[in-house]
Amino acid sequence: MEEKILVVEDEKSIADLITYAFKREGYCVETAYDGEEALRKIKQFSPQILIIDVMMPKMSGFDVCRNLNDRDNLGIVMLTAKSDIVDKIIGLELGADDYITKPFDIREVIARVKSLLRRLNKNINEPEDTHIQIKDLKIMLNQRKILIKEEKLELTPKEFDLLVLLLTHLDRVYTREELLDLVWGMEYIGGTRTVDIHIQRLRKKLGSPYENIIQTMYRVGYKAIGEIYES
Repeated sequence: MEEKILVVEDEKSIADLITYAFKREGYCVETAYDGEEALRKIKQFSPQILIIDVMMPKMSGFDVCRNLNDRDNLGIVMLTAKSDIVDKIIGLELGADDYITKPFDIREVIARVKSLLRRLNKNINEPEDTHIQIKDLKIMLNQRKILIKEEKLELTPKEFDLLVLLLTHLDRVYTREELLDLVWGMEYIGGTRTVDIHIQRLRKKLGSPYENIIQTMYRVGYKAIGEIYES
């Protein structure tokens, strides 16, 4: 199946450059020029990757991320002219998987998108019944789906990968640096703070009592446990 990329950029010259480069690589590419158009095309086009500028008319890239109803297997790469660390962390908090500051080398954008696609697709060949279950929490690895009491839990790809890594290695303590390397696969501008942000979001989404399966190891990092303790 041809992998699909949606490029959202209000500067036509930049949008055309990215679109042309990925079409040459064999991807199916659509373009949107503002945030409202982006949300419409995400529903119609169902891309695997969203490459989106932060500063746009009508609706910012941040607001597009806030308004996404379904993040299943959608990887997000944010583009911005700003180099402010706060902007990068906001993007990561809203579910961005990667962040590239303008001006950029198009070869780097292509390399990062390919890396993200590999991570999104890494479980595609797993058996259908491969899953992790702790009481009413069930993670279906092949479908990249999480249920709590049969209700679907919406996680970003990074949140999903982070939770699966911890739950497939119960009681194994990971440092923040190890989690950055294993889940993100590259150095992140946000540094280890990125890990803390994703852990906080994961706990909030899991809710009580499942938030307690992720344990903080003071001054070291995090681990997961296979037992549920009520708050």
